[in-house]
Amino acid sequence: MGKPTGFMEYPRHDRGYKPVEERVTHFREFVVPLSEQELSTQGARCMDCGIPFCHQGCPVNNLIPDWNDLVWKGDWRRAISVLHSTNNFPEFTGRICPAPCQESCTLNLQDEPVTIKTIECAIVDRAWENGWITPQIAAHKTGKQVAVVGSGPAGMACAQQLARAGHGVTLFEKSDRIGGLMRYGIPDFKMEKRLIDRRVEQMQAEGVSFRTSSHVGADISTQELLKTFDAIALTGGSEQPRDLPVPGRDLDGVHFAMDFLPQQNKRVAGDTIAPDTAITATGKHVIVIGGGDTGSDCIGTSIRQGCESVTQLEILPRPPEKENKALTWPLWPNKMRTSSSQEEGASRDWCVATKALLGENGKLKKIRCVRVEWARDDNGAWQMNEIEGSEFELDADLVLLAMGFVHPVQEGLLNELGVAYDNRGNVEGDTEGAGAYKTSVDKVFAAGDMRRGQSLVVWAIREGRQCARAIDEYLMGCSELPR
Repeated sequence: MGKPTGFMEYPRHDRGYKPVEERVTHFREFVVPLSEQELSTQGARCMDCGIPFCHQGCPVNNLIPDWNDLVWKGDWRRAISVLHSTNNFPEFTGRICPAPCQESCTLNLQDEPVTIKTIECAIVDRAWENGWITPQIAAHKTGKQVAVVGSGPAGMACAQQLARAGHGVTLFEKSDRIGGLMRYGIPDFKMEKRLIDRRVEQMQAEGVSFRTSSHVGADISTQELLKTFDAIALTGGSEQPRDLPVPGRDLDGVHFAMDFLPQQNKRVAGDTIAPDTAITATGKHVIVIGGGDTGSDCIGTSIRQGCESVTQLEILPRPPEKENKALTWPLWPNKMRTSSSQEEGASRDWCVATKALLGENGKLKKIRCVRVEWARDDNGAWQMNEIEGSEFELDADLVLLAMGFVHPVQEGLLNELGVAYDNRGNVEGDTEGAGAYKTSVDKVFAAGDMRRGQSLVVWAIREGRQCARAIDEYLMGCSELPR
């Protein structure tokens, strides 16, 4: 695919960002896209590998060399058809997926992978601009009714595929808007919410019924769903946050990241947050505990809100600057990465554990930390040990806990249904064979973070698509939906 000698002739060139001093003044996207000619040239760099390792790196198995070649040749309309054949929402993945496909690219052996994510995003954005994306309405209706609970990327993908198979689909969402974590966890500066809204419009035209502010297991009983629908897909998130059990945890100023981030997204959407519940970083010394994407989103949001300072603490060691390709490629490597938010002015520190949160009159004032070291025990397992005499304190007016999520919330929906859990507390369900995505309860299926644990948007879309196929087979005895 592409130009046979393109990877030797054309240097790697990727889209960039607007200057920091400009982008931190607003909550809009700030990526500077490539021109059509630049994108064509980048598509030409695809090597036509004998084994396209990018397929293995992409959970939805995108046909990456195929649409790279089509972009190189200028056949953008066919490119979106190929892209949509494996991915319902490439405008989501083209913005917020970390692109494991690029780490698997053969050219990444020389640290110059094809700009796959940029090309993917450009294809779908161009398709929307030209009106090539239209509803795909089923020619025949099956008469079967399916409830999809949770409207994140897994739920949206599952619902869209089932509607296209001719089933009646009702998508339940406990929040006031569709999108799940994409709506209220991902900041608008990473992905503007109009992208979700136009997909919702497409899905409505395809027959999906959306019920927002509908909390199944709270204001809607699970028994009602079991009686009303022929199948149920559980596609909620992994929303039980990992807590920090240290002295001072109950001080005013200590919050979970997912209590902080949704408020700003609501403000951008035009909502008003009550002053007595508002969490803001304005004028404060902010400490973000957790070094992942959620922590990074807290940093970017805090800076835009006008914080005095923001520091990100990670308990694990600082990753190496560069991976050993011979040991890691084509798998996702552990290496030093700096997000756009982190480069906007955050301080970062590694091998730091929190000992206590200190306050006055019930309000947070400082955080007490200790440095740790990691070593393997006699069985080869990593063990953390505090370094004696290494304690230190930092000013802290706002501490945001972004240490990941342990499993889906089990109270309510899941416990009412009586589904079995795996040893990590997720909904138990296989992904292969006759029982794919089935839970322990008849006609109830599970996909996405609720089944696999917290993961990437691209895994959610994959599981939503595959779960839809499993439900279609369950209802009809066979399925023509793609995996």
